[in-house]
Amino acid sequence: MGYFVAESGSSPQMNLPEFRVLIIMTGGTICMGPSADGLVPMTGFLHNAMAPRPSLNDYSPTVQLQAVQKGETIYIDTLRTPPSSYSRHVRYGVLEFTPLLDSSSISSHGWTEIAMAIKENYHLFDGFVVLHGTDSLAYSASALSFMMSDLGKPVILTGSQASIFALQSDAVDNLLGSLIIAGTFVIPEVCLFFHHTLFRGNRTTKVSASQFEAFASPNCDPLAKVTSLGVDVNWSLVRRPTRIAEFAVTKYLDTAHVACLRIFPGIKPEMVDSVLRVPNLRGLILETFGMGNAPGGVDGSLTKVIADACARGVTIVNVSQCTNGVVSPLYAPGTALGRAGVVFGHDLTTEAALTKLSYLLAVPGLTAAEVANRMSHSLRGEMTELSLPSFSHPAGDIDAAVARLTSADQAFTALGYAIKNGDLKTVCEILEGDEVGHQLLQRSDYAGNTAVHLAAVGPSADVLRELLTRGAGVHLRNTANNTPLFLAEKTGMEAHVHLLQKAGGHLWEKESQLVKRGTGKDNGHTNGDTNGLVVPKPSRGLPPGFQDPLLRFGTPS
Repeated sequence: MGYFVAESGSSPQMNLPEFRVLIIMTGGTICMGPSADGLVPMTGFLHNAMAPRPSLNDYSPTVQLQAVQKGETIYIDTLRTPPSSYSRHVRYGVLEFTPLLDSSSISSHGWTEIAMAIKENYHLFDGFVVLHGTDSLAYSASALSFMMSDLGKPVILTGSQASIFALQSDAVDNLLGSLIIAGTFVIPEVCLFFHHTLFRGNRTTKVSASQFEAFASPNCDPLAKVTSLGVDVNWSLVRRPTRIAEFAVTKYLDTAHVACLRIFPGIKPEMVDSVLRVPNLRGLILETFGMGNAPGGVDGSLTKVIADACARGVTIVNVSQCTNGVVSPLYAPGTALGRAGVVFGHDLTTEAALTKLSYLLAVPGLTAAEVANRMSHSLRGEMTELSLPSFSHPAGDIDAAVARLTSADQAFTALGYAIKNGDLKTVCEILEGDEVGHQLLQRSDYAGNTAVHLAAVGPSADVLRELLTRGAGVHLRNTANNTPLFLAEKTGMEAHVHLLQKAGGHLWEKESQLVKRGTGKDNGHTNGDTNGLVVPKPSRGLPPGFQDPLLRFGTPS
């Protein structure tokens, strides 16, 4: 993968770590330049638009990196950002689509092309930035979020309201902000970045055709905000994979068989019926008034048209025309639609509802009833699911309860000892509670080792499995550049290796080279107690800077 430490040189900045981000340029205003016929897409974006700008290029020597385009290995030129406030560089290259996609004409074929470009390069880069036109940006962000399952790395879509070549433009801020976030934080979601704000992609909608603040997420807070002090990430909102599975892509959403219809005063049942009888139509997004209301007709004829379509197997999803709102059976007209077989879309945006329904219709073997059921439940954080509060005493013994209530350092120390001892029960008790658990899974020790690093060399595969199913990331690396999978390989933990690979873990480029040379695996372990953790036995040919996964814990209180 893309993280590596730059070669030493005359500048101290050369010793800072680098993270690799692939920019996928699909088109849009951001890459357009002036011509005699007006704005037209410009090729050579890396050298023409990014290389001349000091904020995007530290003018270090150009390095070529391996990439994959339509199944063929290629080598692309890369640039490097100046060091960020997080003491790292982001090295990036650009993969340009030929021809560039027209965002207003985007279709499932274009979404598949983007998704497969990410899939092919997934093992080579730490994050991905997709440059895209703004007209359909929210649709593409929503579609890609459903197409990509068990995503473990950030995918950030962005664009601009003005060309990067214009004097007054938002392009550089949007591009640089996307690069820094994708190369700094493991936010394993499809996101949309615009005007200093990172949104969950399937929660967004375009709200302005001219203002720089062009997108909003009406029913979900931003995942992160860029300020003068850095990036403020709302980690409690960030979703993570919670099952053991590799990253996968579903191709060709079934958009050709889904329609969208906006209800208006005086709409005739015949109009709705004509749409519902379009040949091969399988789904309809119905944009209704307020909290899901639609006229039933003087004699209930409109409701009957809708009920007949549901009986024929057409999936109809009710979403609100209001930008900020939720569909609920609060009023009688909404209840009548529900009784007719219409699915309540809760607080889905129209973009998310359309692409989600298209995705589900593309899944082979799903019946209309199963599609309707899944439309009512969150798949990628696209809707707010209602939950009832529950009250209970703290689980486990008093020591575990105290561990949860003390400082984060003490809690992480207790978690490290539980992992070392293979104590699954205590691990579960310490991680109980979404907010506390997410914080501890993001936390690392002085050497950058996360809980997954520790579990990768720990005695229990069940503990490792528990961490992964709670959303712990497999792609994080410690300060010595080691992934959990590499450490498991080094210590000969075959069950752990299999589990990490099944969860999508893979070796980055340098680790793969070390393993191929026979320096990446050792079946021995130390039996002595080194600060309370089992560590790898030193073997010949250790990579430079190899970091044993130790925690320098004090005695648990």
